[in-house]
Amino acid sequence: MRREFKLLIGEERRESSEKMEVRNPYNDEVVGIVHKGAAQDIDDAIEKAVRAFEVTRRMASHQRSEILHTVAQRIQERRDEFARTICLEAGKTITDSRIETDRAVNTFTIAAEEAKRVAGEVIPLDLLPASANRLGMTRRFPLGPMAGISPFNFPLNLVAHKVAPCIASGNTIVVKPASTTPMTALLLGEVVVEAGMVDGGMSVVPCPGSAGEPLVTDARLKKLTFTGSAEIGWYLKSKAVKKKVTLELGGNAGAIVHTDADLDYAVPRLVRGSFAYAGQICISVQRIFVHKDIYQSFIERFVEETAKLRRGDPIEETTDLSPMIDEPNAIRAETWVNEAVEGGATVMTGGQREGTYYEPTVLVDTRPEMKVNCMEVFAPIVTITPYDRFEEAVAGVNDSDFGLQAGVFTRDVKRIFYAYDNIDVGGLIVNDFPTYRIDHMPYGGVKDSGFGREGLRYAIEEMTELKLLALNLA
Repeated sequence: MRREFKLLIGEERRESSEKMEVRNPYNDEVVGIVHKGAAQDIDDAIEKAVRAFEVTRRMASHQRSEILHTVAQRIQERRDEFARTICLEAGKTITDSRIETDRAVNTFTIAAEEAKRVAGEVIPLDLLPASANRLGMTRRFPLGPMAGISPFNFPLNLVAHKVAPCIASGNTIVVKPASTTPMTALLLGEVVVEAGMVDGGMSVVPCPGSAGEPLVTDARLKKLTFTGSAEIGWYLKSKAVKKKVTLELGGNAGAIVHTDADLDYAVPRLVRGSFAYAGQICISVQRIFVHKDIYQSFIERFVEETAKLRRGDPIEETTDLSPMIDEPNAIRAETWVNEAVEGGATVMTGGQREGTYYEPTVLVDTRPEMKVNCMEVFAPIVTITPYDRFEEAVAGVNDSDFGLQAGVFTRDVKRIFYAYDNIDVGGLIVNDFPTYRIDHMPYGGVKDSGFGREGLRYAIEEMTELKLLALNLA
């Protein structure tokens, strides 16, 4: 039975005159009805966030920590409900939906601990004779009400990465979830309210982009944290003007496989990193560079491993392959592959579309300027390219406008640190796929992949302002 979700304006569950259907990408069935926010709803949510901030900014560390621990506990208690909601509205397999739910529990649990450690430091100021008997100290103060705009691909945990550090640092937030996956964010909002958050401390307002523009332009909001496409992210930054902004944008992650790699481990990991959730992950493996001496063997094993993936209804336990979020995106993926083939690329497996499903596709003989290489494909498509020298592979990874994460499979410590020093990314993952992320690590990119960092402690730093107190003790 499908559920109807009202807007969440602080503690108020509000109806609206317009509603939108949320459809299952697998079979296009309506799985929920969501009330659609308008400009007045956004304005009311911002005003509530402003008032709530006068309370949250003065909340003790233990109070913020207790709320976050309670949120984590409530998500755990409703694990099956959250996982099923993610699966139905995002088309993510039920197995991966459970993993995302468990990660969200971890995200809020870590935030609960970090709420106790928002600290400063003591700084000696007596470095000159004229500054004798002076001492400095610093503290971090919350910025104020903020806006969080989240994408469809992790409708729970990417919202959690905005909400959890926001609460931990004493701020308030208005969340605009993706229009295709708003139900999970509304469920999370309910949990946060029930956990004892101040009225207005969190609001969730699904709405079209035009109605949500004040989240970017309204001066009452002091920060924008956005996860989504590079095109939209940089546009929003241009509109945010004086706000602090964190952008977690796209990527076309590269992985290097050298001759000394453990292929029994690397191949299955790279297959999963390429095709999990139909490649709709910012750090999904898109480009693999393999040393020429193991190139043919790697391709054979990679294609063989890909063939083991099982297609089916995402709600079924045995399903590995997800549909794409909608048919237009699947058509885009199909078009890019066809363009590559027309330009000389070879399809080793896949390359066919059926509705929202696009087969896991492996391409060889591609060129760097092809869309499947130089743009973010955000689909179950991976290219494999041979290289001669390790430095050549590093240059290949860098031949991109993006720089989110990269992976290197090698046991040579010199090559590891050469890659670490020279690959232009926010994170280098060694002997695992670049899709690896654990929720307390600093996560973010360079170049067109954005700036700023998530990962609880690092996000808290982005959501606070450092203030100095200088003492004259003479």
